[in-house]
Amino acid sequence: MALEPYRRLLSVPGVRSLLLVGMVARIPATATGITLTLHVVNGLGLGFAQAGLAATASAIGTAVGSPLAGRFIDRRGLRPVILVTSLAQLAFWATAWALPFPALLAATALAGLLSLPLFSVIRQCVAAMVPLEQRRLGFSLDSMIIELSYMTGPALGVLGVTLLGSTWTMCVVGVGLVGAGATLFALNPPVRSAEEAREIAKTGEPVSRRGWLTPAFVGLLGTVCAATFVLTTTELSLVAVMKQSGDTAWTGLAIGVWCAYSLLGGFVYGGLSRGFSPLLLIGAMGALTIPVGLVGDDWRWLMVALVPAGVLCAPGLSATVDTLSRWVPAGARGEAMGLHGTALLIGGAASAPMGGALIDSWGPGWAFAVAGLVGVVMVLLALPFWRRTGVQVEESVPVST
Repeated sequence: MALEPYRRLLSVPGVRSLLLVGMVARIPATATGITLTLHVVNGLGLGFAQAGLAATASAIGTAVGSPLAGRFIDRRGLRPVILVTSLAQLAFWATAWALPFPALLAATALAGLLSLPLFSVIRQCVAAMVPLEQRRLGFSLDSMIIELSYMTGPALGVLGVTLLGSTWTMCVVGVGLVGAGATLFALNPPVRSAEEAREIAKTGEPVSRRGWLTPAFVGLLGTVCAATFVLTTTELSLVAVMKQSGDTAWTGLAIGVWCAYSLLGGFVYGGLSRGFSPLLLIGAMGALTIPVGLVGDDWRWLMVALVPAGVLCAPGLSATVDTLSRWVPAGARGEAMGLHGTALLIGGAASAPMGGALIDSWGPGWAFAVAGLVGVVMVLLALPFWRRTGVQVEESVPVST
């Protein structure tokens, strides 16, 4: 695969800095969940049920706050939102370690509501800064960067709690988040191109949701939920297989290899001459996940079986962002990206209890099968609305299967 397309992308003014900031800034963001969980369990001496409540409170707050933050960015610009959310994260992480559990639960929900919108903002800025013909490549590269952040952040969170304790690790996470916010505030990347800004200024009217919040868009969000449901349940099932076979010590390596499949898939997909429908990619990912559990309890064969679905992870998710950026007007892109983030959260949050119940009741093999089936069914449900959409795609990229 030639590197030239990626070199051209990184030569676009501001893109290299934006993606570098995005990678570093997301590391503390991806460490928040495990750090909070370990603080509740180790620092407060409570159980995983209480830790799950804290994670749920954070997820609910973030799911509500993400589109609200995006809407404020559409209306008021990037810097006011970054300033407010950075200060909110500073207040939470500087004090959360000292709070009793009931107060921590309430503060976690509020901190989620005012979470720093790093993921959606970086995507919104990629859409604004990258020419249309390179946008799919930009989102593919951003998906690979997110994979690297998720491979790094949680591991550093566990290491920090092990070496420093949860109190100091929470303070370090807070410093990292505030530093990320301060860097974005100083960089102030554009959230829409100069041409888009002129068009918005010419109309002077807020973009109506009726124009873009269509059944097809809702179907797109449904496929995003399904994709994260498949991915999170796959991870849980993989961990369960490793535990059943007595190979828990190799779990980190197995998850790292699985993430590497996604990185490889994203790299190849970004360099292709044309993209594919997210319905096709996510439907194929789900279908290829269904038979994974048939390989049994040998994790080495399981890693082989996960290759076909694994290489579709980053391409499928990046295709959803690319499609969204083409369907939604620039004046509403922040809110739409926020809704995309909410869909990611909902899919991941739903998979934890449902996937766990499937594993406990029927075993990880059935969990793989049900997760893949959920992905396929959601794609089939979205397909009729997708075909009937009146939205015009800006480039000749297939958007139907």
